[in-house]
Amino acid sequence: MLSVLFWIAPWGWLKWGLVLTLPLFVIAIWDFFQRKHTLRRNYPLVARIRWIMEDLRPFARAYVVEGDLEGRPFNHDERSLVYARAKGQLDSHPFGTELDVYSDEYEWLAHSIVPNEDAPPEWRVDVGSSQCSQPYSASLFNISAMSFGSLSANAIMALNKGAAAGNFYHDTGEGGLSRYHRSHGGDLVWEIGSGYFGCRNEDGTFNPDKFAETATDPQVKMVEIKLSQGAKPGHGGVLPGPKVTKEIAETRGVPIGRDVISPPAHSTFSTPVELLEWAAQLRDLSGGKPVGIKLCVGKPHEVFAICEAMLETGIRLDYIVVDGAEGGTGAAPVEFSNRVGMPLREGLILVRNALVGTGLKDEIKIAAAGKVHSGAGLAMNFGLGADWCNAGRAFMFALGCIQSMNCHTDRCPTGIATQDATRQRGLVVPTKAERVTRFQRHTLHALREMVVAMGLDNPWQIEPCHISERQNSARSDSIDNIYNFLRPGELLESPEGTQYAKAWAAAQFDSFGEATCRQ
Repeated sequence: MLSVLFWIAPWGWLKWGLVLTLPLFVIAIWDFFQRKHTLRRNYPLVARIRWIMEDLRPFARAYVVEGDLEGRPFNHDERSLVYARAKGQLDSHPFGTELDVYSDEYEWLAHSIVPNEDAPPEWRVDVGSSQCSQPYSASLFNISAMSFGSLSANAIMALNKGAAAGNFYHDTGEGGLSRYHRSHGGDLVWEIGSGYFGCRNEDGTFNPDKFAETATDPQVKMVEIKLSQGAKPGHGGVLPGPKVTKEIAETRGVPIGRDVISPPAHSTFSTPVELLEWAAQLRDLSGGKPVGIKLCVGKPHEVFAICEAMLETGIRLDYIVVDGAEGGTGAAPVEFSNRVGMPLREGLILVRNALVGTGLKDEIKIAAAGKVHSGAGLAMNFGLGADWCNAGRAFMFALGCIQSMNCHTDRCPTGIATQDATRQRGLVVPTKAERVTRFQRHTLHALREMVVAMGLDNPWQIEPCHISERQNSARSDSIDNIYNFLRPGELLESPEGTQYAKAWAAAQFDSFGEATCRQ
């Protein structure tokens, strides 16, 4: 009773003041004498406000400061479109476009006076060259490569369950094929990176027997050799030992608690011919399933070298996934994400021209990946040469990602890019899987509506001449007048007349190096 009176006495507010201020006083004393931070030493306690504001800055910017079209890498309107389609909500926009149609960022698709209402309700693409005995019928919009370890177990399960319900594929990423990828039976594309996770020997080299054991699983529909990725092309990686949990070690086929290295380059090949020979081996070991490569385009002559090697050896890839430098679902060194790699548009056009110019396009399909999130984005990529598209971040938004930019900290607030069990708990797999399915379905519906409006029968009929963009406020032109698109066989018949003359002359089927001269 006396203690109660002590606190409620008229002068008890002094005690409450001490309770509140004494901890702050202790922190201020600590700041004054510590030797690590200059600002805290010179401005005790007050300097800590700076760190608080740094932590709050991404959220304040996204929700208070930025306009609807200003956010990066995805603005508010782009994210809202994905959220609306994932939730099955109204995705229309009132009162006309908010875009500046006279800015040099504006581009548009040409509609027709006679829309084609009889266009098929959906399309699929058959992937597999003449050398593939188990071709795969792929959806036109699929989940791009995202590894277990980068994404949480719940996120992987929700993506795969959504893919199974929507009949589209789920790329495993280079981190191996986990039990979570298998949990709901969705179609899988198994990505094989330079670490050979899930099919490696103890020294990190490729193990064909382990590969065949997994690749022949009926759930695995295609195999994808990762040469590079948009976020950090040409860059390896290290997963520190403390992060190598029992589950991740099991998935990747590595020891628990030891550092795991993904080298920048593959050890199974060093020349274009060796790459193709290895791809042919993977196709045989998988039972004849499609095998392709994924890359962010860097040096054009290397792409031409692969094409020359296909002509020289007769070995065909089944598909090529072009990843744009604007892509990236995890974290990467700033220098790489900002300054290395070719953007999707230029990379897609170059690969399209390489295959068309060498007469290989009829057998080899092209997929486009890099910031695709809408039906318009799909249509644009088809017009530049893609046969289908993949997306990573858009499907993360469908899961509930809020672009908090914490993918690399293990503090993802939505439970998507974290291994923290308490954070993962918030991601309810059945609910999020439905969102994944709805987003994919509504995006493909939007693509069909654009094909109908353009008066076409299918998205592969979209041509560069159907896409226009502004060069400045007073001038615009169609894409085919801005970029050069080669005709079939042109690189073989008259390469010197193309924009790729130097790169073609530098390409060698037996080396990724640049030829100094060519007779």
